[in-house]
Amino acid sequence: MENVNKVKVPFMERPIIRNVMPFAGFLFIVVLFAILTKGQLYTVGNLKLLLSQSYVLLIACVGVFMVMTMGGLDFSQGSMLGLCSVVVCYLSNYNIFLAILFGVLTGGLIGLINGFFNVKRKITSFIVTICNMYLIRGIVAYTTTKTPVYGVSNITSYNTLGFNLTFTLLILVVAFIVFQYTGLGNRLKAIGAGETAARFAGVRVESTKILVYTAAGMITGLAAFINSIKVGSVTSTAGNQLETQIMIALVLGGMPVNGGAKVKFYNIILGALTYKILTAGLVMLGIEPKTQQLIMGLVFLIMVAVFADRETGMIVK
Repeated sequence: MENVNKVKVPFMERPIIRNVMPFAGFLFIVVLFAILTKGQLYTVGNLKLLLSQSYVLLIACVGVFMVMTMGGLDFSQGSMLGLCSVVVCYLSNYNIFLAILFGVLTGGLIGLINGFFNVKRKITSFIVTICNMYLIRGIVAYTTTKTPVYGVSNITSYNTLGFNLTFTLLILVVAFIVFQYTGLGNRLKAIGAGETAARFAGVRVESTKILVYTAAGMITGLAAFINSIKVGSVTSTAGNQLETQIMIALVLGGMPVNGGAKVKFYNIILGALTYKILTAGLVMLGIEPKTQQLIMGLVFLIMVAVFADRETGMIVK
């Protein structure tokens, strides 16, 4: 009999390890800060605060999750949230439902622009969204230069645990159903694994990418509504660093940066909760902001190294 050479899979590349690590990391962080804060992080009051700070991140992660699944990146989310919040707050003084509608449409338009330049002009998503990040941030700064943009006086009345939780869960459930039980999820994974192969498989790559960028922007418009009812106004700093938070959260949840077939929907929820517990724990321990950034940077680098899909290569589309 001929000897068959088996390809030895590195320990960290084994599927079971990749699937278990995000959950193990989450449990480690939960237990670690339970010990370091002597359980104070998980009091009822702190848990409510932690949850209230997670809604915007959870919703915004959904859109970027879809973009990253097909191998793209979106760094315009923070600025997009800021501009959509301006629209929501301004129009809420006339009609709250009109405000939500145009907030969503504003996000969709920005997403459509991202998709157009990425698909039609063949500019990588990283470059396109970075440019839009600075452009939109400038618009937000211009509209809030003299004074913050205030929402209608009773807009914060919507900011209740029941409303926010129901709103967020509804978006997550709908996104899960669409991703898991329609053809869209498989198409996104196919594009992330390889655009050429996806085209041969019959996937309409260009139209799918434009659709997803537009949908991601619209979802951010929904996140802007939650942001608006939470604070009641918008300043020039609205959405600052959100894109970084989303990226770190998704990677902490075990998502490969270059997308593809190994993406799981639970990456969103697990990652967002891990990120929020980690940041809240560091704040409670009195860690300086610069040290927090250093820790976050190291964690992000380690997780990217672990969850990068080396079979398809680190290619940003």
